[in-house]
Amino acid sequence: MIKNAFISFQEKKKEGRGSVEFQVLSFTNKIRKLTSHLELHRKDYLSQRGLRKILGKRQRLLAYLSKKNRVRYKELINQLNIRELKTR
Repeated sequence: MIKNAFISFQEKKKEGRGSVEFQVLSFTNKIRKLTSHLELHRKDYLSQRGLRKILGKRQRLLAYLSKKNRVRYKELINQLNIRELKTR
């Protein structure tokens, strides 16, 4: 899975599993799993709620990273192939 490759990549950079990049990666994996689950089970409202909560958490982490270090943010967005946040 993507997670194992990213863990080894992060350990080389001396950043642990608590880094913003790793958290965004794990949330992205959860989002992809829940999205595929919801394609089959459209009326699973508890999973929909969980998906919205995870999306909010990932959005807040990405906003924090974009303010703190724009270069790391751009690299992460490109690596995970997700859309860029729209700033106000």
